[in-house]
Amino acid sequence: MRLYALLLAAGESARMGRTKALLSWQGGTLVEFQIEQLLAGGMERVVLVLGHEAEAVRRVASPLARTPIVLNQDYATGKTSSVQAGLEAIPNHADAVLVLAVDQPRPAGLIRRLCQAHETSDALITVPSFGGRHGHPTIFSRELFPEMRDIREEPQGLRAVRHRHRERTQAIETATRVPLIDINTPEEYEAALAFFASLGEPV
Repeated sequence: MRLYALLLAAGESARMGRTKALLSWQGGTLVEFQIEQLLAGGMERVVLVLGHEAEAVRRVASPLARTPIVLNQDYATGKTSSVQAGLEAIPNHADAVLVLAVDQPRPAGLIRRLCQAHETSDALITVPSFGGRHGHPTIFSRELFPEMRDIREEPQGLRAVRHRHRERTQAIETATRVPLIDINTPEEYEAALAFFASLGEPV
């Protein structure tokens, strides 16, 4: 199965006060960590979608192998436009696409586990969960690409696609709350740094 990733890093990071993709993370930046983990987790390619501070992020990310970069000119309208821009760079032979935001750090082990689960099932959508709560990233099968291209910020964006196909969604339960981590504020960033530093086996 050929799996591609959309890594969304176009947002303005307003609540953080600085570009989240460039936050320090495990010896590099958050965007570098995410790309490396996605590739190590089994992605054939990682399509990086940029918008706000695009050139600064591009300078960091462009040396990384197998990472096409897409510029979303409409990033201010919301995440939906980044998904649609990124899908244009996904080739026709892709079997599925994994969607992840740059402010949701995920280790390769979790990515690999989700990929294996998706490959060995007939689910259209695969998500990680913790304590019964669905988290991120989400894997969407190719059959859903046309619906993903037609999403709108209101109502619900990709959530609408997930809701329509909830009967063919599989949730992979994890041992820690890694799938639920989001970094939106300086306080959440500090808490995430401490949490990941404390982990033994994260998935």
